[in-house]
Amino acid sequence: MPAEHEAAVARLREAYAALPPGAPVRLAKRTSNLFRFREAGPGAPAAPGLDVSAFGHVLSVDPAAKVAKVGGMTTYEDLVDATLRHDLIPLVVPQLKTITLGGAVTGLGIESTSLRNGMPHESVLEMEILTGDGRVVTAAEDGEHHDLFRGFPNSYGTLGYSLSLTIELEQVRPFVHVRHFRFSTPEACMDAIAQVAADGSYQGHRADFIDGTAFSPRELYLSVGAYSDVAPWRSDYTGQQIYYRSIQTVREDFLTIRDYLWRWDPDWFWCSRPFGVQQPLVRRLWPRRYRRSDVYRKLVAFDRRHRLSDTLNASRHLPPREPVIQDVEIPVGAGAEFLRYFAANVRMSPVWMCPLRLRGDGAARSWPLYPLRPGEVYVNFGFWGTVPLPPGKQDGHYNRMVEDEVEALGGHKSLYSTSFYTEDEFYQRYNGDAYKALKHAHDPEGRLLGLYEKCVRGR
Repeated sequence: MPAEHEAAVARLREAYAALPPGAPVRLAKRTSNLFRFREAGPGAPAAPGLDVSAFGHVLSVDPAAKVAKVGGMTTYEDLVDATLRHDLIPLVVPQLKTITLGGAVTGLGIESTSLRNGMPHESVLEMEILTGDGRVVTAAEDGEHHDLFRGFPNSYGTLGYSLSLTIELEQVRPFVHVRHFRFSTPEACMDAIAQVAADGSYQGHRADFIDGTAFSPRELYLSVGAYSDVAPWRSDYTGQQIYYRSIQTVREDFLTIRDYLWRWDPDWFWCSRPFGVQQPLVRRLWPRRYRRSDVYRKLVAFDRRHRLSDTLNASRHLPPREPVIQDVEIPVGAGAEFLRYFAANVRMSPVWMCPLRLRGDGAARSWPLYPLRPGEVYVNFGFWGTVPLPPGKQDGHYNRMVEDEVEALGGHKSLYSTSFYTEDEFYQRYNGDAYKALKHAHDPEGRLLGLYEKCVRGR
């Protein structure tokens, strides 16, 4: 495999060098979890796509050292399949199967181990990166390219592309024992998260995993999971049962470690609802292999491209709807205020909640393009859907409201979806000085898009 990988790297460098000067660069990928849909003008030529299929494999797993070397385009589904053979998993496994390791690092990933283990980029030991100026460099904590290692997270492919990554792994047990704790106010729920952050458990239940679901300001749940060697029963949410609905009715649950990691994927959290897949008859007829997040995203992309929902709403004289698809990080002390604001002004539910904090407790562990405060406990709030626009309001109305509230509460938002910041606002919030220095060092001719152009202008 090393020889094959080296040959693939050489081919990619040649393909990159062969692109005409000034031509836009993109990766030819089978899947995407971004929600910035390109809308090319009539007759506009497609940008050249670099073939990165050779980088979609696990290169090696070292069970003794608990590390893996992985191609940057490898999906977490394939990565977990390879590591579970050794009773190991990555320290953070994002919720959706087709998120790639490189995507989770250059963007941002999160999951229910993030209170213990931070974000996926924090368990990376080194990265092999094709930079914007055509070099292939190895970036590590204590190496020549330390600046790129630290600045790569949240750069969204604007500094370069990861070809391979060496990551830490952790030992697992066969099952996860989940308990769902209900709260009747956002304040009580945020207090419980702070307690788990301090104690590592809740009401005597160890918190190897923790996330939550807010159905309303009066009905919130924290789902706390502990590794287990035994399981009196095993739930299966890949068939007729739906995981997020079980949270409201089941106080205690057991899943295999694999089923726990992918518990959200069969229904894309709750976002399979518009396709009717949660209706019992439709669910029985919908093949199990198509109950996947990547299938639903392709349906959304098709709908956006052909404006089917917009046309249907207009024909029914219904108001246009704005997609509000965001993940935001809010300090836990301000989490209740954000939830109440969101419920009163956006009125979308459910909302996913995932506690997190950086793994390190000192400034040396900071990541300049997504500057969370070391030692601070945050809650990621994820909300994904559409809401009707008020009369006279244009697309972006709700998203701008969310952006302003996140800023007011001292939080940050991920950039995988639409953003509406001005360029000055954007670079104030995402450390523009550090980014521009990295861009000058690793892509001085600007062959790759800039971060603002890619994440806000959507080019």
